[in-house]
Amino acid sequence: MAIILSINAGSSSVKASVYEVSSSSSPPTPLAEASISGLTAPPATFTLTAGSTNTGKQEIRDVDTQESAFEYILDHLQACETLPQISDKHDITHVCHRVVHGGDYPDAHIIDDNTFHHLQDLTELAPLHNASALAIVKTCTKLLPNAKNIAYFDTSFHGTMPDAAKTYPIDPRVAKENKLRKYGFHGISYSFITRSVAGFLGKGIDATNIIALHLGSGASACAVKGGKSVDNSMGLTPLAGLPGATRSGDVDPSLIFHFTHDAGKPTPGSTRKMHISQAEDILNTKSGWKALTGTTDFGHISSSSDPQCKLAFDIFIDRVVGYIGSYYVKLGGEVDALVFAGGIGEKADLFRSRVVEKSRCLGFELDEQRNQEAIKKTVQDISSQGARHRTLVCQTDEQFEMARQCAASQIG
Repeated sequence: MAIILSINAGSSSVKASVYEVSSSSSPPTPLAEASISGLTAPPATFTLTAGSTNTGKQEIRDVDTQESAFEYILDHLQACETLPQISDKHDITHVCHRVVHGGDYPDAHIIDDNTFHHLQDLTELAPLHNASALAIVKTCTKLLPNAKNIAYFDTSFHGTMPDAAKTYPIDPRVAKENKLRKYGFHGISYSFITRSVAGFLGKGIDATNIIALHLGSGASACAVKGGKSVDNSMGLTPLAGLPGATRSGDVDPSLIFHFTHDAGKPTPGSTRKMHISQAEDILNTKSGWKALTGTTDFGHISSSSDPQCKLAFDIFIDRVVGYIGSYYVKLGGEVDALVFAGGIGEKADLFRSRVVEKSRCLGFELDEQRNQEAIKKTVQDISSQGARHRTLVCQTDEQFEMARQCAASQIG
């Protein structure tokens, strides 16, 4: 018997799920979920569900870092009366950590000192997430010394991308020395989506072709052929591709040189005070929907009549539709389904409707009544009858996917 703790740490939140596993051939059994959000905009809020326990949202004080959030969650999991499987912290046998950038690691990796230091070196490529995950890894080794810590990488699923998709047309020597290439992200989610959709369609994973959209504060698109990633909209870092809550997504690379008080004068003198870290900060944290509308709440943006909100909504649709068309061609038109996932993908029925309407020429059509129904199943069909291709919504679950992979590979 093993108790797995799956942790998903973001820049302003920590989510943790507890699973029980009896053998490597058995799927993980969910026992509890806990989360703390709002770390960067206090007061933070805490939620815990375990059996009959459901705390609802509780405001908490003096919790403002990933480390303190994890300690708070761990203490409350141990104290929860409806979670007898963790009467002591040492009952936790495995801890799965979502690490956004894994560099060239092809698969999950047990975290030792060498792994930890290597991942530290990659933090600058995913500054909003890798640092958060590693902070919790460090706390885990202190609080749970007997547990096995395993890193699961968002980049691993995209290791199957062909060279033509992942290679940048720059000096090959410089690219090789500095490992400058497309890595792709949201891979843990896409692994869950691919496996779940294949099961829903009654197909083998290696026979499944989908265009998958993980749409949330961070957003990406993925082309999956024969169960394997052949392209992803994100690149060397998660900044590339689709715009997000605070990320610009794809822009002309020279744009940042104009982004100074001397705009329009991209000379060495006009950009001499623009440090690379400042440029990255602008495109990672001061762009996206927030820059256009003043809010990161996509629900508000999609329902607002404000011209800037309407523009942000239309920009997101335009960029998503562009990737759908591109990936449809990459898959040669052999597409089993267009799949929406992530917070926006699962909840924004108007957004789904507009995207599919613009993709109608490719054979995607919605049943509007189905589209407006609450998404309750892991995979739910919202296609119209007779559509050439399916349109599905998948409630992706990265914590479960890590636990499933852990159970299959780490538990006898």
